[in-house]
This record gives sequence, C-alpha cells and structure tokens, in this order.
Amino acid sequence: MLAFLLVAAVSAGTTAALTYREARNAILRTTQDTAVTSFREQVQQTALALPLEGGANLELVLRDIARKGKPRPWVVFAEYGSIRASSGEHPVSTVITPELRSAARANPRGSFERVVKDGVPYLTIAMPMVFKVSPDSTLPSGLVLYAVMRMTDEQVNVDALLIAARDGALPGLAVALIPGLIAARSVLRPVRKLREAALSMGSGRLDTRIPVRGSDELADLARTFNASAAQLEQSVRELRDAEERARRFASDVSHELRTPLAGMLAVTEVLDEDADGLDADTARAVRLVSAETGKLAVLVEDLMEISRFDARAAELNADEVDVAEAIRKTLHNRHWTDDRVRVELPDGIRARLDPRRFDVVLANLVGNALRHGGAPVTVCLRTEARSPSGRVLITEVMDTGSGIRPEALPHIFDRFYKADAARTRSAGSGLGLAITLENVKLHGGTIHAGNRPEGGAVFTVEIPLHAEEAGG
Repeated sequence: MLAFLLVAAVSAGTTAALTYREARNAILRTTQDTAVTSFREQVQQTALALPLEGGANLELVLRDIARKGKPRPWVVFAEYGSIRASSGEHPVSTVITPELRSAARANPRGSFERVVKDGVPYLTIAMPMVFKVSPDSTLPSGLVLYAVMRMTDEQVNVDALLIAARDGALPGLAVALIPGLIAARSVLRPVRKLREAALSMGSGRLDTRIPVRGSDELADLARTFNASAAQLEQSVRELRDAEERARRFASDVSHELRTPLAGMLAVTEVLDEDADGLDADTARAVRLVSAETGKLAVLVEDLMEISRFDARAAELNADEVDVAEAIRKTLHNRHWTDDRVRVELPDGIRARLDPRRFDVVLANLVGNALRHGGAPVTVCLRTEARSPSGRVLITEVMDTGSGIRPEALPHIFDRFYKADAARTRSAGSGLGLAITLENVKLHGGTIHAGNRPEGGAVFTVEIPLHAEEAGG
C-alpha cells in the first residue's frame, strides 16, 4: 500500500512540477519577449541630439517612451556620462544592478534581467543607443536607456498555477488511494484469514480450513494450507489413537499383573524364609527370583501410577503440613537416617502439600541420588520470594557423585530413560523421575536437574507456598 501510494505521489508530483515549470516559463517568456522587443523598437525610433546639454528635454522623451510600454507602462531611466534622468520621480533606479550595466556596455543589442526587490518581481531592460556606420557596424553613443517594469500580474498568474498544480495533485492521490485500498484488501484479506487459521490450529482446532476463492497465488496458498491441515489432522488423530491404545494397554497390563504378582510376592517371601535351609544353588535361584519379582512389582506399581497421570485421574489431596517434619518422616521410613543423608531443614515452614505425593517426590530423588550419585546426599529446604507468584517452597537434593552428563540433562525426566547407556539392568524401573515430575506438576510446581560447580548432581523442586510460614 505504501509503495503504491509512493509511486502515485511521485507521479502526481512530477507531473504537477513539470506542468507548473512549463506554464511559468511560458508566461514569463511571453512577457519579457514582448517587453524587450517593444523597448528596442522604441529606442530605435527615438532621435536625440548628442551630446546632451541638459536633462529637461531628455525627461520628456523618456516619458513618451514609458507611455508606449508593452505589455504595460514602464519606468524609463537614462544614463549619459554624469547625467541621470527618468520618467518617474527618481532619476536613479535601485532595481538596476551593476551586472546589467556591464552587460549593456558589452552588448549593443541590449540585455535584460529579472530582479526581485523587497518581494516584488521586476523586469529590467538595458538598451544602449548607438550610431550605425554601416549595415554591420555600430558605434556606442554613450547613452544607455533602461526600462523597469513590475511583474506583479505575472507573479499572480504563477502563484495561481502553483495552487492549481497542488490542488490537482492532491485529488489525484485521493483517487489513487481507492484502487490501492482495493488491491491491498484483496491481498491482506486472505493473509489475515491465513493468520487466523494458523492461530486456530495452534490452539488445537485441527479441523480449521480456509475458504478458497479464485485461482491466483493466494488461492494456491489456501489450498496448500488446507491440504497440510488435513494431513496434520489425520496424523495427530492417528498419534492420539496410538497413544490412547498404548495408555490403555499399559493400564490393562498393570491391572492384570497386579493380582498374580501379589501371589508371587507372597510365595517369594516364604521361599526367602526357607532359603537358608536349601543348597547353595537353589538358595541363589530363590533369592534371584525373589529380587526380580520385587522389581516387577515396583514396575507394575509405577506403570499404574503413570497410567493415572495419563488418564488425568490423579488427584491432589492437599493438607497444611510441617515440611521439615514431612521430610524427616520420609527419611526415617526408608532408614536413611545414617551419615549417607544430611539435612538442612529450618523449622516452622508450613505449606499445603499432598503428604503422600510429596513423600514419593522426596523418596525418588534421595533414592536416585544414593543409587546413581554419591554419598553423602544433602537435602536442603528454604523459601524464596518470587514476583509475581509470591513465595515458593524450594527443596534441593544434592549428591557428591560425578554429576549428570550434559547430553543426558534434557532427557533426565523422560520415561524409561537411563543416563548411563551401559546400565541396562538396575534396581529402578526407569519411571521414578517421570513420576516425580508429574507429582510436582500436580502441586503447580517445577523441578530442575543440573550439576553443582564443585561436583555432583542437584535436583531443585519449587512449589508455590500457599500457607504462610509459622510465626509469620
């Protein structure tokens, strides 16, 4: 639109400027040609006796010439040696310039000049009187006549031309604006609809389509968008169906395995009690079966928990708790009260948490640090003020191991992801950190994994502090 208006403005301005210049030059040229020709004829028809002895007779001659001026009367001045005379009130003109006087002495056919004095335009003409000694030869007489004519009428006409050119260009721009708006609208409307459709698809409405009109490039773009949207909708539908089947499969398998696993766990407990009375190979096999059955039971429980999160069936049963006491209880229940785990737990911090889910979060982080990091593991608790969300509860679990490899950090909370590719068999199910992440999200918080500058991994859990600190 701007480019279209710029071209229209340049075209209108150029046309107006050229028209104004040509008309102005024509008006001024006609006036000056008429005046110069008329003054030359009047000078040639004037007879004076030289040398001049006084200025009285000269003034009469000058007035006679001035009355015959074309296209309007002039004021005529004469310079002859020290004699100065004119047809007006002053014998000397302030409009005649030294340059014109020099040109008059150099050119026997005369010269002219346009001058502006005090804002008024004048035409000044210099015509020397000469003696003609032959058809091709003249001698200067020393007498120079000057004609001064106001050009106010021409200035009025030129100003009128300027106003007409300006007033003619502005409607031209206004007229050019209409097809410009039509052209811009024909382009912007499909682009606007494409933008709205893209925003609609981004918000999840994959059935969004653009109406196709015409056969130009924008119509081709709309067809391409609709085809791409249809393919994307089909692909997303297939992915959602596959995800739903996988979710349902994991849930169904977990539920189906739970009952026989309960029986297997009961049998392995009995076998563990009698293992000491068996021979070495049988005892080793019994203990192996018991350990693997325990791992399978943990995996099934984790899969059922993940299935609840995927089905959005997980609920938060929040209560106001003493956070430091909840952490001590978690560590005590898992017998992590020795030197392997250190705590920095200020008293008096209370928050609305789901005790069971917070226990799972802390147990997963500390257990993961003990298994894959290095002892001692430190658990720190504090609160911080965050704008605009208010105060947050921060729990940090740090170990003294080798830390997490940089390429593993982006995937550390992925399901079944193991930072050590060589560790194909481990005590964990590979779902612990994924379950931890979901439990933290359920509290409205965030969890971050990183490495400490002095060595070791650190996991930071931030949960909004909905209850005020005790005593605060």
